[in-house]
Amino acid sequence: MKRLHKIGLFALGVAGAASILALTATAAPESVKIAGTRVDNFMLPDQTGMGYELFYYRNAPAVVIVSATLGDDTSAKAIAALAALKTAYEAKGVVFVALNSSLDDSRDAIIAASGKLAGVPMLDDGLQLVGRSLGVTKTGEAFIVDPKTWRVAYHGPVTESFAEKPVAGASLKAALDAMLAGKAPPVTEAPVKGKAIAFPDRAKAVDWTKISYAKDVAPILEAKCVVCHTEGGMGPFPMNNYQTVKTMAPMIREALRTKRMPPFHSDAHWGNWSNDMLLTNDQIMTVVNWVEAGAPRGDGGDPLAEKKYVPPEWPLGQPDVIVEIPAFDVPESGYIDYQERSVDSKLTEGKWLKATAWAGSSPAVHHALAGWIPDVRADGKGFSWNTSLGGYGPGGEANLTPADTGIFIPAGGSYAYQMHYTSNGKRITDKTKVGYYFYDKAPTHMLRQTSITDFSLEIPAGAARHHETAYVIFPGDAEIFGTQPHCHSRCYSTKLTIKYPDGREEVLLNQPRYDFGWQREYHFEPMLQVPKGSMMIAEYVFDNSTSNPANPDPTHNVTFGEQTSEEMLFTFMRFRFKDETVAHRRDDLMKELQTSVVFGAFDDDHNGEVTPAEIRNDPRFAPLKGYLGMVDTNKNGSLDMKEFAAAMGMMQQMRRPGAAPAAAPAAGAPKPDKGADAMVNQATGQH
Repeated sequence: MKRLHKIGLFALGVAGAASILALTATAAPESVKIAGTRVDNFMLPDQTGMGYELFYYRNAPAVVIVSATLGDDTSAKAIAALAALKTAYEAKGVVFVALNSSLDDSRDAIIAASGKLAGVPMLDDGLQLVGRSLGVTKTGEAFIVDPKTWRVAYHGPVTESFAEKPVAGASLKAALDAMLAGKAPPVTEAPVKGKAIAFPDRAKAVDWTKISYAKDVAPILEAKCVVCHTEGGMGPFPMNNYQTVKTMAPMIREALRTKRMPPFHSDAHWGNWSNDMLLTNDQIMTVVNWVEAGAPRGDGGDPLAEKKYVPPEWPLGQPDVIVEIPAFDVPESGYIDYQERSVDSKLTEGKWLKATAWAGSSPAVHHALAGWIPDVRADGKGFSWNTSLGGYGPGGEANLTPADTGIFIPAGGSYAYQMHYTSNGKRITDKTKVGYYFYDKAPTHMLRQTSITDFSLEIPAGAARHHETAYVIFPGDAEIFGTQPHCHSRCYSTKLTIKYPDGREEVLLNQPRYDFGWQREYHFEPMLQVPKGSMMIAEYVFDNSTSNPANPDPTHNVTFGEQTSEEMLFTFMRFRFKDETVAHRRDDLMKELQTSVVFGAFDDDHNGEVTPAEIRNDPRFAPLKGYLGMVDTNKNGSLDMKEFAAAMGMMQQMRRPGAAPAAAPAAGAPKPDKGADAMVNQATGQH
């Protein structure tokens, strides 16, 4: 699906080059007719951080966009009217958003005004790229975009009271009623009264032709894009000369407007990352303005043609050890069980791991996990993540560690791998290789791993915006090096928030639009300081509707599972306890953290209690219900963290070979499932 999408965009870029390159962003006077013009794709976040991509709503009967700002009377009235229309028409599939293109309204101000927006998403168009190209001039302007043509079907007042002069039938309601009945709006264009919105760049459009490809544009592409867009690289086309870049300029513009590229999908408003790949606002404006000016060649040489970039197989340099995971033939279709592979480590002494890198993975690799097991198996199988050595997902990078911090690999045993393959329509042989980099001597600190997960998630069939959340509480002061959200094809957006012991909350990572094709770890710069008792909260939004082009079956109720057709909520975190060193382990804190991971997975309402009703969907944890009566010391019918830990202990004791349970489980308690231990270890990354 994703590969076909890229091919389609490539064709669109070539075919549409002549028309889009003719664009200019000259002033949009009120006399200019907007109705009938094509609206280009874009993605903008709203006040909650969730992204809205225009072309995502291809199945909607109409998309309504109303220009609005903060502190403006016309905007306030327009928002109220829009909220009423949203209530009346949203069930019919119509999408409603407000577009804030004011340079005076910051993202923080929009977030602070959430309570005044009556549930209407207000999109932050801080760079004015969308409002500028749409033709916005003042507040209260309404645009109806027809997804069948992506053209403006109506441009005018929200209601007749917003009209500059009376025009019968000039309202959103009249236009929507006509469109829903399969007819053209009775009025397609009418003037609006409202407060002017300044677009200073419109007056500068003549200067965009002076943007230098050689001096201004090529250096940006070389720094941010060429690493993938090179011959034999991951990009669908190489950026190796001016002519290629000019041909693909419409696609480049669209990728920047939708924030699809570069493939670093963190919301720039939150988080500071040492591995940040995003273009700066100035760089985005330079490239987009250059494209809209016709991508002029200008003077100077061609830096992209003069420098031949060859992507290295191992960007970190030659690894100390390279392991070739046994090749696997991926069929063109069908369900594929997880493949476990192990390879003799041949280590004669223990090593401290500094980094893990991946090479040669085929497009069929959904994810790969690297671990270590203490034995060498004749059948070449086996896997455990109790000693986690990293992981890989599509578009992923090397697994790094902070300075003077590592993961210990004992002598002997085997490197072990869990390979998750997904058929993509053709037979392919995967030959993934893994490179390991070691410290010359033992580091001071040891790296730990944990996750926030939700074993009880349940996404109803057809749900377009289904929210799930889970958390983990850190039992000791810690420093988080990196975090990585992971979910599957129904995932729409993700967010990670920290709630400090004093009650303050801070958004750490926001992905307005999650892209399964690009999964990466985000490295905090500097490392995130996490006081003891801090709660890390993961919030995921899933789209199980027909609007989601990647949805395998919108009629299916989806629960937690490992296959792509199922779903996950996993936010991995790699960290170190501040008072732990390689000579002074804090396994006691890891045990507490392990309990918190599972507790936070089931405590849906974050009230510090887990009820039997919250322990659902995943049979691996069903035995916990059977122990509730024995550990519920205050007899309130639910388990707090301490009681939950006792129940977990009973469940784990039952799994020990030859061990009898500490006490008989309650009548009807389900039999324990060893899969729960494996899942907990996967979630916590026990070492």
